[in-house]
Amino acid sequence: MQIDQGEGSAATVTRIMSGAYDAGFGDINAIIQNVLETPETAPLMVYQIYNQPPFSVLTKSDGPVQELSDLEGLRVGGPAGSAATRLFPALAASAGVDVSEVEIVNVATNIQEQMLIRANIEASLVFNVTSYLNLVGLGLDPETEFNWFNYGDNGVDIYSNGVMVSRELAKEHPEAVRGLVRAINRAMKEVIADPAMGAATVKEVEPLIDEELEELRIDFAIENLIISDETETVGLGGVDEERLARSIETIKEAYELDGSLEPSIVFSSDFLPPLDDRTAN
Repeated sequence: MQIDQGEGSAATVTRIMSGAYDAGFGDINAIIQNVLETPETAPLMVYQIYNQPPFSVLTKSDGPVQELSDLEGLRVGGPAGSAATRLFPALAASAGVDVSEVEIVNVATNIQEQMLIRANIEASLVFNVTSYLNLVGLGLDPETEFNWFNYGDNGVDIYSNGVMVSRELAKEHPEAVRGLVRAINRAMKEVIADPAMGAATVKEVEPLIDEELEELRIDFAIENLIISDETETVGLGGVDEERLARSIETIKEAYELDGSLEPSIVFSSDFLPPLDDRTAN
């Protein structure tokens, strides 16, 4: 087995579609976008890791935005084309914010936090699991010095990253997919139980990382993205089909896509271990 470092959750989808890879860690919403156009080659999600979307509106705790309605009339930074930016109208609609009264400023991903800190913008549309650690790296306290308005907590009820495979692999080698999912599920349970071990394992693969920051990243992901009330019912790796159906409609509207799509075309539970084996401590 060959394992390579990825270059973004959306890129995973295109690489599997091209045949370069058989499986990867990527965004289920990118599957939704592609399966409507090329259902034969779009990947299939087989283990949902991020139960909650990793998108947030980030603001300074002493700034003008104390609730989402305060965004009207202000400058909000977001990378052009990013999922957080594309889905902002859905967030605004849910929160009762008039999106036409919000100035969206195109901001490069690597300077989002700095632009906010310098007051060049009043809010930033961020990938929270990354932005949280960026702020720590800048010597700031993301818990007390900033407000986080998570999309999932404010009406954008979608899933995000997980393990996906090519449809060819799922069809021709189902036992290989089950084995992959079984191994990932075991690793998930072990890292959730011991995030420090997870960070140490990453350090072995990537010696240049800051192990302490990596443990913080894992803790943040577990608390905010992986474990939710829903995972107590569907287990690690699972989804709620009714929620996934609603998520598909949200993505279709945000990306102006046409066509009907059943959840089973996007996600398959056929390869999951039994529910009792997917319970997190």
